[in-house]
Amino acid sequence: MNESRDTRAPADVDRKALWVVRELGLPAVVKACVSCRSTRHHPTGKFRVNASGKLLDVWMLICCELCGRTSKIPVHERVHVRSLDHERLLMFEDNAPAMVRALATDTALAGKAGHRLDWNGTWDLETDSPFHDLERGASVEVVVRFELPVPVRVEKLLTTGLGLSRSAVADLVDSGRVRLPLAVGARAREDFTFVVLAPPDHPDETVR
Repeated sequence: MNESRDTRAPADVDRKALWVVRELGLPAVVKACVSCRSTRHHPTGKFRVNASGKLLDVWMLICCELCGRTSKIPVHERVHVRSLDHERLLMFEDNAPAMVRALATDTALAGKAGHRLDWNGTWDLETDSPFHDLERGASVEVVVRFELPVPVRVEKLLTTGLGLSRSAVADLVDSGRVRLPLAVGARAREDFTFVVLAPPDHPDETVR
């Protein structure tokens, strides 16, 4: 199986490439709007913090893409003020962009709050070393880095980065020329490294 392949780079790999999953925007929050038929919302960039005695409620505010109605996504509900990290609380009170971004891309929060994230149009793949000729190139170690935690199928990254069809990518993986640390059908959202080996008849490399 692909998962059991040796993913370590061969000792004579002398080329490295960097692929970056660039952030184009934050995912849309998909939930029904109570004022119209739209289901797409976007973060307003603001939080609402409500104190009731020593208990706090914190919501992330989102805006309907169609009618502009503001809704709330619960982040913390009825938590004791002392149980919330002071720095985190300040980020909510200051509407810190980093906190907005973190929570807008948080799939765990989405599951807990009952909405889903639409990642369409939020990313693009940038490669610094296009693979123009896989049949004559040397073995290459490719580092994939994510600017945002978008869940992308490994197969999609390979077809885009290598400029190949799904069947061609499958052949490379099955033959062992592409060595992956995870299944080709898995969704990746964190940095990983894989290796593309030169053809078996290339003098620099043989598949073992």
